[in-house]
Amino acid sequence: MVHSADRPGASPDEPCPCGSAAAAAQCCLPLVRGERQAGTAEELMRSRYTAFALGDADHLWRTWHPRTRPEQVTIDPGVVWTGLEIIEAAPDEVEFRASYADSQRTGTLHERSRFAVRARRWFYVDGDVFE
Repeated sequence: MVHSADRPGASPDEPCPCGSAAAAAQCCLPLVRGERQAGTAEELMRSRYTAFALGDADHLWRTWHPRTRPEQVTIDPGVVWTGLEIIEAAPDEVEFRASYADSQRTGTLHERSRFAVRARRWFYVDGDVFE
């Protein structure tokens, strides 16, 4: 089951929420909309960050490995994702920092995510969160 936050989608001509220099339509939006598949673990991770930023839980659920994905994916509408920094990208792991703000505070999620290919598609498997 998927619960999306009620947030407006990114304009195709605006910079992509993932922080690349590309317009959203040339970067993560086609992945979030299911129009194409990620070619690398980093590309999938960026699209998943964009899905969080846009409140699109459906993309998160579709790209979560069936072995580890929860029954429900819910995005907190009170959290605003404000920036992404890729620290290191390996073929099947991506370490990143994602900045966010809510009504109480600002913060950073620092994680090393693991990815796997299944049926020629990349999936998020799990990750280690650093304190």
